[in-house]
Order: sequence, then structure tokens, then C-alpha cells
Amino acid sequence: MRKTSSNIAIALLALASSAVMAQDVVVKIGHAGPLSGPQATSGKDNERGVALAVAELNASDFKVAGKRVKFELLSEDDQADPRAGVTVAQKLVDQKVAFVLGHYNSGVSIPASRIYNDAGIAMISGASSNPKLTQQGFKTVFRLAANDNVMGAAIARYAADHGVKSVAVVDDRTAYGQGVVDVFLKTATELKLKVVGHEFGTDKSTDFTAVLTKLRGEKPDAIFYGGYYAQAGIMARQMKQLGLDAMLMGGDGICSNDVLTLGATVLEGKFICAQGGSPLASQPGGAEFTQKFRKAYGADIDVYAPAFYVATLAAAKAMQDAGSTDPKQITAALAKVDYDSLLGKVKFDATGEWINPPVTVYNVLGGKLVPLAK
Repeated sequence: MRKTSSNIAIALLALASSAVMAQDVVVKIGHAGPLSGPQATSGKDNERGVALAVAELNASDFKVAGKRVKFELLSEDDQADPRAGVTVAQKLVDQKVAFVLGHYNSGVSIPASRIYNDAGIAMISGASSNPKLTQQGFKTVFRLAANDNVMGAAIARYAADHGVKSVAVVDDRTAYGQGVVDVFLKTATELKLKVVGHEFGTDKSTDFTAVLTKLRGEKPDAIFYGGYYAQAGIMARQMKQLGLDAMLMGGDGICSNDVLTLGATVLEGKFICAQGGSPLASQPGGAEFTQKFRKAYGADIDVYAPAFYVATLAAAKAMQDAGSTDPKQITAALAKVDYDSLLGKVKFDATGEWINPPVTVYNVLGGKLVPLAK
């Protein structure tokens, strides 16, 4: 009898436990970015930021309208390609995600944003910086990053304030590269910097010899590159080989730790980039986040993992504010969210832009990206 009673008690406890688990609401959320190819470092870094936030939310007693929520992360590789990005976006919509963290590239985020908007699903990018992303009139688009109007202008002002008189520009013809170059050129012209050339490559270029040889004859003090770190590292080496003694500058696309490996030692003291956000070490909780990230992944943060981490938590906060897991109600709550985060206060304007995003300018000193005073 005792064994029977014990077995019954165990069975009842198991049933009770199953009932509690059955009461959990499973919410699917999406991440999309370049998880393969030359920009995979950035895509995986962003994905890790989202995954770390999901792990913390799931380990907490996170509730919406009194019901415990468990998050399931669906992560997709958009290959940094607009067509693949649209396919990935539709796949996430079909899987009925509540919101999406991504994409990384502006040229992917812009076409993908229409898919999410048509489905009423919020997308929050912690990286895509082309101003056009939030100028489409979509109520589902949010940017937790500084846009090109801020970053391109910041680099132009820094150049003018630090002795640069003449500049040349090269862009990779992507939405990001062209966007940040346009803003840099506009501000540089206003600041009376002499623009001595505008050349082009692609986001897959590996040989800039002809472009750089042409620009070498103009003897620019600096070259502003509108593109990504993989090409910037190659360009830096080829500038050195050609004897082109100019500063290499750019926006957040080249502001990655990977550019240090690709550019070897030639970037030392000859490299300037701008990145949205304040240096993590200067933020309350920044050192703790860095340690958590390293412990979880055995790797250092690259660039925007903190932004994607915060974006995930901000969306979860919006879900609680809405008292709903319905995507449309989450989107409406995100437009009003007021969240004190690792990156500072998160609030969005009517277009989905992060209000008052900080920007930091970096140099390469001692083989590391080091924040500089503006």
C-alpha cells in the first residue's frame, strides 16, 4: 500500500508539473543576419546578443498578463543579400514570430521591412544605418543604432577638427555604403574639406589596386570608405603596398575587431571609424555584460551584440506593457516604450528612430580599437 500511495503521489506531482508547463505561453521570435560569408562575424555576434537575452528571459519568471512566457529563438541566415533577406523575412512571418531582431545590412533590412510591415510584425535593427529604413512610413520599423546622418557627419567633423584638408571617398554601392558616403560628402563640403575623388567597388571586392592608384595621384589626407570591414582590411593593406599615406576612415561597417586582423599592423594610428553607442566599458553594467558574453560564448563582443541584446529586452518589455503576445499590440507598445538599458534610455520617435543615439569615434592604438574624445 505504501508503494502504491507513493507511486500515486509521484504521478500526481508529475501531472501537476505537466499542467504548469502546459500553462507556459511559447513565443517565437526571429533573428536574421549574415551567418555565413565575409560578414558572418557580425551576424553571429548579433545573434549571440539576442540568444543571451532570450536565455536570461527564459531563466526568469517572465510573465505577460499573468501568464509565464517562454521564448523560442528562430535564427535565419540572410547571407547579406537583399533577395535572400526577403525570403528569410517571409519565412519568419510564416513561422508566426512575434517580432524580429535584424537585419544587419541596410540593403537587406530595407526590402525585408516591407514583408514585416505587411504582416504587422515589428523589426528592430541594432545595426542597419541607412536613413531610408525609417523613412518608408512603416509603423513596424525600429532602429536601435545611430543612422548614417549621424555617423557620416561625425566622421567628417572629426576629420575637419583634426587637420584633414583633403579627402577621397570609395563606396561599395550597397545601400549602407552609398548612404554613409553621401552624408560624409555633404558634411565634408559644408566644412570646406577638399574632395579629390569618388571611386567605387563592391561588397565582395578583393582588389582595390586600380582605384587606389588613381587616388594616390591626388594625395588625399584621408580616404573615407563606405562599406564593410572585410573590404576595409584589404584596402588598408593595399594602401600600404602602394605607398598611399592616407588615413582610412569609415562608419560602423568598418568598425569591427575583425578589421584589425584583416588590416594587420598597417592600421595603427591610421584608422578612424564611428560606431553608434557609447563604449560599453563606460556604461553601468557594461563590464558585467562583457563577462557574461565571454563566459557564454568563449569569445569577445565584436560590435553590435549589446544593441541586439537590448533590442530583445526592449521588445519583451513592450510585450509586458501591451499585456499581450500579439505582434500588432507589441508593435504599438514598442512605439511608446521607455526602457532604461545597458545602452542608456531606449525611446523611439514617430519614425522608429532611437531618440538621441550616442556615437563614438575610434582609432587603432596598440592593435586595438580605442575610443577617442571628439
